[in-house]
Amino acid sequence: MANGADAKQIRFAPNGALYVHFGALSNAALPQSVDEDLESAGFIPLGYTSEDGTEITPKIETEELSVWQASVPVLRYVKSAAFQVKATLMQVNSHTSRLFYGAEWKKVTVTGKDGKSRDQYRLDIKSNPDLAEVSFVVEWSDNTAHYRAVIGRAMVSDRGSISLTRTKNQSYELTLDALDSDGTLGYLLTDDPSVAQVPKLNIPAIEAGGNAPINGAGFDDDAAVAGDITPIEIPGHNPMDNSDFTLTA
Repeated sequence: MANGADAKQIRFAPNGALYVHFGALSNAALPQSVDEDLESAGFIPLGYTSEDGTEITPKIETEELSVWQASVPVLRYVKSAAFQVKATLMQVNSHTSRLFYGAEWKKVTVTGKDGKSRDQYRLDIKSNPDLAEVSFVVEWSDNTAHYRAVIGRAMVSDRGSISLTRTKNQSYELTLDALDSDGTLGYLLTDDPSVAQVPKLNIPAIEAGGNAPINGAGFDDDAAVAGDITPIEIPGHNPMDNSDFTLTA
């Protein structure tokens, strides 16, 4: 449409999942496609999340630079940047607990009043907890496209309270913040055709026997471009016969 409105480019996220890898992976070991098997790379699915879904928040904080010669700032510069993921995990297991508490359950053997031994589990909450790094993936999709947000290095930056009630399940509310990894906070992967660049060519007027640079954008590296030249009479310029041309982008 002339105003750019296209309902086919509206996206929802009816399907989604969160994956964690305890210990940050190298960039080369991170997923490079939307259909790559994450579990074979050591990622662990975290199961159900709350009906609020998952929030992905890229943040940027800027500062103004003021000068004597102007009453308004002359530029802004980046003070800080962040990439956050927030979700509430609905399942309680060894993986979700480890991510939330930053500690692991340990098996202990106890003796009951009946004199019999049985296994139980203990998780120690340290007064000086370790801030362990993880790699994290958020994936979501609808009937049109698949997306993945990949964070190579992240830490849990905030934890919500745990409500224990008769009518509400126990859950783990978490916020993870990305850390710098070779100049990036993370990246997105998708097979969504709507984000592909539309190839464009800028062709100037060319006189017969002449040449001129042709600029283009949005083409693959090995793309070939073919078409017809349409002569246009310009007073004072030599006419050009209609002919075919082939370009290599």
